[in-house]
Formats: sequence, structure tokens, C-alpha cells
Amino acid sequence: MDYLSAYEDKSVLVTGGAGAIGSNLCRRLAELGAQVIILDDLSSGVRWNVPSLPGVLFVEGDILDEVKLKRVFFERPRIVFHLAAFFANQNSVDHPERDLMVNGLGTLRLLEYAVFTGVERFIYASSGCSIYGSDSPLPLREEFMSMHLSTPYQITKMLGELYCNFFHNHYGLKVVKPRFFNSYGPGEVPGQYRNVIPNFIYWAMKGLPLPITGTGEETRDFTYVGDIVDGLLRAGAMESAIGQEFNLASGKETRIIDLAHMINEATGNKAGIRFAQRRKWDTKSRLLASIDKARQLIGYEPHTPFEVGLQHTIEWFRNHWDQIEASAHFGPGVSAAVREMVGFLSTNG
Repeated sequence: MDYLSAYEDKSVLVTGGAGAIGSNLCRRLAELGAQVIILDDLSSGVRWNVPSLPGVLFVEGDILDEVKLKRVFFERPRIVFHLAAFFANQNSVDHPERDLMVNGLGTLRLLEYAVFTGVERFIYASSGCSIYGSDSPLPLREEFMSMHLSTPYQITKMLGELYCNFFHNHYGLKVVKPRFFNSYGPGEVPGQYRNVIPNFIYWAMKGLPLPITGTGEETRDFTYVGDIVDGLLRAGAMESAIGQEFNLASGKETRIIDLAHMINEATGNKAGIRFAQRRKWDTKSRLLASIDKARQLIGYEPHTPFEVGLQHTIEWFRNHWDQIEASAHFGPGVSAAVREMVGFLSTNG
């Protein structure tokens, strides 16, 4: 495919390259012949997730650190994939100032360096789970926006898009703003502030009941990481993507209670499920994205059925269990579900 050949011998910076999406993207870029520079402070990613491949340079550091920014931009990246973020909703509720610094000021500094060094394209990882608010009609389309957001993370992800628009319109920086929906897949280590799928798999493999915050009838648009990576590669190469925002999603809903039962069955977990108090900020009972715009602009098409992607993810857990167990961290948190699971983990070792 033509868009894949665009990365051969191209210098590419990936912030957040030790995370789930970032590590999979970096591996694919290296396979395509790109020279990959990773900047990650390992606050949520893990070093063993970084692909050990020729042409991959890893720099441990914060996107707020001017010394580290100068180091990675010294490599003269032509394309920047900005995936690093202070993730996610509950974390931002607990630490709103840090959220603003990383997701706001950190994004602004990267955009400034991109302009100063003549970056050819800047791809900003936005969040469709964030910027549409709670009241937009389904399926969520790109023209829907909300000023009534529920967490600092949602606010700063929108702020990042607004900064991208400014740098595109004022400086001519070629920006692209893909909006992710509930990504999952190999590479995401479970933890206090992580997504539901890695945490459910982790708890199921430890024989613990899976906590559902709400009724279980809530739905999410789960998107396999491999499909998101393909969408990102298209976003970084196709002229039709420049200046645009579009959803990268599966375009299908899955009920949380069905997800829990699928994971328990696939892992042989007999502990079942239990219900916990719904988090105050979790105001969306359903999530479903339209992917019509991404199809039209860049030919995006999610190819991984949910059952297949979930099985790939469980296999990754089994193959990396010792590393995952050593890296998973569940602090006290504020989320009722996490607090209770910390107690279960302490009791059950």
C-alpha cells in the first residue's frame, strides 16, 4: 500500500512510545523502515514494552523537559506522533494540575518545537471518549462538540485539539487529529488508572470477581490497537488527512456485562462479577462512534472482530504474565472499584 511506503527512511518521533498504542505503532514503523525516536517518561508505559529493533532510539523523559525535547528534536524528526498524555479520567480528577501541565503545556511545547524544526506533519492523539461530552447524539460524529465535559482529562484533550488548530491556521503546521475510542490490545499493562479490558483480564487471571461500576448495560466502542495503528499510519501519510479530525473506532457497541462474561469464560475465572458504585464523572451510558469520515478521508476500516482482538490480548497477558504482574500497580485511588480491588488483591495475594 502506498501510504506504508511513505515511512521508509523517514525519521519519526513518537511520544508515549512505551504505551500500548505507542509501542505497537513504533514496532510497525520500524518494520516499515522508519528511523524511530521514542520519548516516554514511563509514568504509565513500561520499558520492556519498547520494541528492541534496529532503527529504534529510546529516550526516557518527560515532554515538559526542555533538555529531553532538545535531544529528540536534534534527531530532526519529519513526522511527530504525539501520543503521550496524563492518562486518564480518574487520574485527572485526582491530579488536575498535573493533567493540565502535561496535556496542555506539554502539547503546546511539542507544537512549538515542531514549527521551529520544520516538522512535516504532526499527528495529535485526541480522544473521542472525551470531547463529545455526555449529551451528543449517537453515533458520535466529528461535528458534535460539547462545552460540558466531566473531567480535567476531557478538557485538556479538547485543549490539545484547539492548540493544533491554532498552529495549523497560524503557522501552517500540517496537523491531523485522530480521535481514539476505547482502545485495547496487546501492550497495555493493567493498573490503577488503566482501561477496563486490561484490568478485567488481570483480575480474572487472578481468580477475582470483576467489578462493574454501574448496571453493566453501559456500552463502549472498543477498538483494537492494530486497527488504530493502521489509522495512524494513514493519518501520517495521506494528504487528505491534513487539518482534519476523525474518529478511529470500531463503529460497534459492546455491553460491559457482556465483556465481563467473555473475559471470565476465556480465562476460566469462576469468581463471576460484582457491582460497584458508579463513578461520579462517568456520565456516558453508551458510546458509539461514526467512522464514516475516516473511511472517506483515509480509507480507514477496522478489520479485527472484537472476539478475535480480545483473544489476542489474553494471549499477550499469558505470554508476559511475570512482567505484567511485576509492573501492574493499584494504589488506593479514588475510584470505588479500584479501592475494593486493592483489598481483594491484598487478601488474595
